[in-house]
Amino acid sequence: MSRQHAIHDPEPHVVTSHGADFFGEDRHALKALTSLAGYAEGCLSRDERGPVVLLLTNPGEGGTMTPSQAAEISAVLLKLARHRFVRPKESAVAHALAAAATRAADAGEPWEWRMETT
Repeated sequence: MSRQHAIHDPEPHVVTSHGADFFGEDRHALKALTSLAGYAEGCLSRDERGPVVLLLTNPGEGGTMTPSQAAEISAVLLKLARHRFVRPKESAVAHALAAAATRAADAGEPWEWRMETT
């Protein structure tokens, strides 16, 4: 009889500011972001996907976007979330990222993200 261990190795997460939780942060698994990057490459035009794919494939470096950049990215992420070929799980991640970027842009504050392993 085999058993799976209850303790798993920590997985890397990306923490974004202006999220929906109590502390104003959202956590997204790195696997979900890299999966979403694949959808962005296939579902968005070349002009739209450039900054989004860059953000989703290299989030580990951390970073900050100005409010105007966050507004542009949020529009593209929302378009990706609504695309008919994007699966519901990845669509929910894109929608959450778009909402956080929109909140940052509306507040006139920079949108920040960082990598954590917990």
